[in-house]
Amino acid sequence: STVAETESYLVGVGRADCTGPVAQVPLMGYANAEQVGGGLLTHLYSRAFIVADPEDSRRVVFVSADIGMMSQRVRMEVLQRLKSKYGDLYRQDNVILSGTHTHSGPGGYFQYTLFWITSKGLIRPSLNAIVNGIVKSIDIAHESMKRARLFINRGTVENSQINRSPFSYLANPESERSRYSSNTDKEMVLLKMVAEDGQELGLISWFAVHPVSMNNTNRLVNSDNMGYASYLFEQEKNQGLLPGEGSFVAAFASSNLGDVSPNTRGPSCINTGDSCDNPQSTCPVGGAAMCMAQGPGNDMFESTRIIGQNIYLKAKELYEKASQEVRGPLSSAHQWVNMSDVSVELNATHTVKTCKPALGHSFAAGTIDGVGAFNFTQGSVEGDPFWDQIRDQLLGEPSNETKACHRPKPILFSTGEMRWPQPWHPDIVDVQIAAIGSLAIVAVPGEFTTMSGRRLREAVRREFDSHGAPGMNVVIAGLCNVYTHYITTYEEYQVQRYEAASTIYGPHTLSAYIQLYRGLARAIALNTTEDLPRGPEPPLLNVVNLTLLPSLGAEQAPARKAFGDVLQEVRQQYRVGEVVEVTFVGANPRNSAENATEHNFLTVERYTNSSGSWHTVQNDVSWDTRFYWSKGSLGRSNVTIEWHIPPGTELGTYRIRYFGHYKKRVLIISTITVPFEGSSSAFEIT
Repeated sequence: STVAETESYLVGVGRADCTGPVAQVPLMGYANAEQVGGGLLTHLYSRAFIVADPEDSRRVVFVSADIGMMSQRVRMEVLQRLKSKYGDLYRQDNVILSGTHTHSGPGGYFQYTLFWITSKGLIRPSLNAIVNGIVKSIDIAHESMKRARLFINRGTVENSQINRSPFSYLANPESERSRYSSNTDKEMVLLKMVAEDGQELGLISWFAVHPVSMNNTNRLVNSDNMGYASYLFEQEKNQGLLPGEGSFVAAFASSNLGDVSPNTRGPSCINTGDSCDNPQSTCPVGGAAMCMAQGPGNDMFESTRIIGQNIYLKAKELYEKASQEVRGPLSSAHQWVNMSDVSVELNATHTVKTCKPALGHSFAAGTIDGVGAFNFTQGSVEGDPFWDQIRDQLLGEPSNETKACHRPKPILFSTGEMRWPQPWHPDIVDVQIAAIGSLAIVAVPGEFTTMSGRRLREAVRREFDSHGAPGMNVVIAGLCNVYTHYITTYEEYQVQRYEAASTIYGPHTLSAYIQLYRGLARAIALNTTEDLPRGPEPPLLNVVNLTLLPSLGAEQAPARKAFGDVLQEVRQQYRVGEVVEVTFVGANPRNSAENATEHNFLTVERYTNSSGSWHTVQNDVSWDTRFYWSKGSLGRSNVTIEWHIPPGTELGTYRIRYFGHYKKRVLIISTITVPFEGSSSAFEIT
């Protein structure tokens, strides 16, 4: 434990773009095939943090990326790249990859068949953008290591969450519920990093809430409420720089958010306004499809900002007051486990098993944050014969063994028994814990509900306590390494709402994970991580670029127009609070994503009289700008850029510029990608 004597760790932080294609790719999260990207609100980033022991090669890497969830495919490709670059420095056990769970990022980066259905297959440009961004953020952190100190703080975030399955939560034992003041975890845990030379490096915050302030009607790629919190903190610390620039990195990472919604006004019927806070989340007229939760704002953009700002303000307070220093050795433990076949000893006489993966009927109902595409209601314990028949034709009847194992879940998709054209769900899952001194980061492969997370944290903390490592700060990092949907408690599972229907390894999933993570914690506490069996390695499935995405063909500008020409001009004058709007002859934004990792589609520029030149004041990372792409016919498309002029904007003369790439036909069958730009007329803010 060399670090205990030395005062500091070596710490590096890095941030890199992982946005990917912002058009034509389905957004990942709501499983709604209609929700296809059509532009950009803000970029997505991978944020990497490396903590190293100055005396030896021990390290811990934590990455939080603005994506729906990590996929096994992303993790395997990232670790391959790290191995070829750094040898054994960054490994399965000491690299944690976590997704923020935004529902407004491009999908298509999965190797398992189920996820192809709503994201048009495996989309290489999407997968590559995420893998490249994560690796680049780790590279930047690796290059910028310096002596630093870590501080931990925790506090309560108010007015930012509701439990979206309160009837499931109430199924937990009263004796357990009475120990907690709320049906969500309101605590934020924050890790602050400051270099010994005084430079502020960054922070990681863990807080449990779904980034679904942007609902499933949104078409603009963005990082939702958590991303807005990161943006506010980084803008404050990287002052005078454009959004997305600067060395300070603020990650707002996910936790046990399974049943936690930011839509604090709760569920109501969008057609009648009645509450639909009932066990089936269903409306008198129109059924479950009409039941949607509302955020605190007038629209989803405002709700995103309100929730994001709440989270940011609490983080700022915790950051400024953080005084408890994190010291002690670094260690990490990782195993692969076949989650479809784990035996769990509940007590001396009683052993139960997990199941082959399967999804229940309520999976298709969705939640009050985004209703399902089918006519199911939540809380279904009876199959619907029409859908059962379709399912039997499409997918085959689940085996009696799987049916019995998952009871009382009525099985909709028996994914563990579907192997064509590839396995539909993972069997081999990562379990992982990394310890930085007194902080234990429990990396979980999915969405633990509030009570599941409480049970897991308590079990891990007790394991540390009883093996000579008392007083550990145990934090759950959500959506890590591989996606396995939800993990409810055994009691919540019996109710079979969405979260329970999506607990794919059956009623004893949580007990299995608790047993596994206790084993990892024990190994860390006793310093026996070397003796942990590695477990069965997951397959790298041979998935070709199998996609329903339209191919990128040659594009045309309208007659007597060129790419980047203005079709709808700005007004001459605006006031603060108004929206500047300009429409250009555009081209498919996918051309730009496939041409550069960090393409900037737009700038807002201000004219400086003294120098007689234009200066960029905003770019497409800004939450005040919106970039819309709309496809026309005959290879034509338009781009509309909005700038929502924020309070405090300096008066003066401005213009908006657009940067794109179009595909130009050369010869008969091939095309080349040609960059172009356009500019609005100048306008005054008065």
